[in-house]
Amino acid sequence: MPALTTYTPEIPAVDVAIIGAGINGLAVAREAAARGLSVALFDQDDLAARTSAISTRLVHGGLKYLERFELNLVYESIRERNILLAKAPHLVHPYPMLIPFSKAQSRPGWLLACGLMLHDVLSIGKPLPFNRVVFRKRLKRDWPALADAGLRWGGLFHDANVPVTERLAVELAVDAQRHGAIVSTHSPVESLVRASDRITGLRYRDRVTGETKTVPARLVVNAAGPWVDRVLDLAGAHDRRMGPTKGSHLVVDAFPGAPDTCIFFESPDDTRPMFVLPWEGKYMIGTTDLPYDGSIDEIVIDEDETAYLLNAVNQLIPQAGLTPGDVLWSYSGVRPLPYVGELDDPSKVSRDHEIVVHDGQEVGLVTIIGGKWTTHRALGELVVKRLERELGRRPGPSPTRAARLPGAPDGDWAEYRARVIERSTLPPRSAARLVDTYGVAAAAIERLAASIPALAAVVDPETGAIAAEAVYAVQEEGALTLEDVVLRRMAVALNSNVGLAAAPAIAAVLVEHAGWSEDRADSELDRYRAAMRRFKPRALDGEREAGTMRGSTE
Repeated sequence: MPALTTYTPEIPAVDVAIIGAGINGLAVAREAAARGLSVALFDQDDLAARTSAISTRLVHGGLKYLERFELNLVYESIRERNILLAKAPHLVHPYPMLIPFSKAQSRPGWLLACGLMLHDVLSIGKPLPFNRVVFRKRLKRDWPALADAGLRWGGLFHDANVPVTERLAVELAVDAQRHGAIVSTHSPVESLVRASDRITGLRYRDRVTGETKTVPARLVVNAAGPWVDRVLDLAGAHDRRMGPTKGSHLVVDAFPGAPDTCIFFESPDDTRPMFVLPWEGKYMIGTTDLPYDGSIDEIVIDEDETAYLLNAVNQLIPQAGLTPGDVLWSYSGVRPLPYVGELDDPSKVSRDHEIVVHDGQEVGLVTIIGGKWTTHRALGELVVKRLERELGRRPGPSPTRAARLPGAPDGDWAEYRARVIERSTLPPRSAARLVDTYGVAAAAIERLAASIPALAAVVDPETGAIAAEAVYAVQEEGALTLEDVVLRRMAVALNSNVGLAAAPAIAAVLVEHAGWSEDRADSELDRYRAAMRRFKPRALDGEREAGTMRGSTE
């Protein structure tokens, strides 16, 4: 897999400058670069570090859009799910989910069963099994806790998920760069450049020198997610565009009655869709959907949300008995939805995206509102077609529809995976982790470990991550900070203690093998531990009570 460079000292004039390296910005950068446009992508943080990092990690076929008759979203979701299953099989996997049918829910079982059958009709040719209705005998066999709680029938919906969205974001950036895009992380955009009554570029702060530098651009794309309005503030007075809603998830260990498959059910409090999701050896519970007008820079779950989520699971599976003390960690963020004024039920806001081509004094600026992991590629295609028209080019077919992501092998994924594990000189667990996390790039990491035997050492016993991954993250994948390495390259922070136990060992590896100084490692550790507070990890509870947490300002 090609190396990813996230810093370029001098960036030349480009066709398209993109603000925001979340899933929308990455999709646009990849599509535009693949079509031959010159592209520069900027973010104040790392790749997909904020809003794109708080999803439920599903790649869904749009089942919930059926009841609103948003068939365009259903078709788009099905198509894009199928593309991801085919072109990123190392990251995107089939993911069945059970939908309980009961008299207590707002939608009758017969209607849900019809919805599953209709979805199959709309998905003709899909690479997944057909949806089906399951009855008590199978429920008692496969979902005994739900059967014991009185569930008599339900629907099995075959969908997909991407357990490690962080790696998908990295591969989109790699793919964009190998087509010529410049990717610049930790490079906040400070202003827009205006000339002759139009936007003609941007100014950003260089992460190494601290200088403000100018990048001329024929078009500027505002893909800043919930920060869209802040970017528009740089252009002048404007109507409010964003009306974000808050979503939170809990992460817990296996619990009594925990299912082997995802459960997609209704909240007993307000009937909104909820999930219990097996994930990375743990369980994710989500999500809330609340109007939000607070700070979008640092968002954490509150006690009411925790109670809401736990209560829903405990009513679904009475033997679960989950309490706040069972929560390993949580994560919260906002959905970048369009502003629609006062609204009692945020779930009624359409999840469709909007592309705004500005006029007047803002000619040269294009803003994206909405977007999601499932349909990111389709959004990138639509946006770039609009950009090409603005640039006087005739849009052609999308090159990304048939393109594999960089980590995907040529051929059958299961066969490739088995072959890599069998031939690896690493222990089977480490070999399996490498290929599952990095795809074909696992070979380069294993070669690194073979060249320096110390790098074959396990740095996180829970996940089996090895030291070579940390060095690879810095040298080949553009990681700058310890958080970049532990959370968004190695994905070790998805373990039960958000990577806090492994972080010191990983920092020590970077001192020994990647040129970090001891002082830098110490400061990065302090910043990492402070940053992890937004997840409210149980692993920090004792330190917080004792007042000894490193980086604490209390």
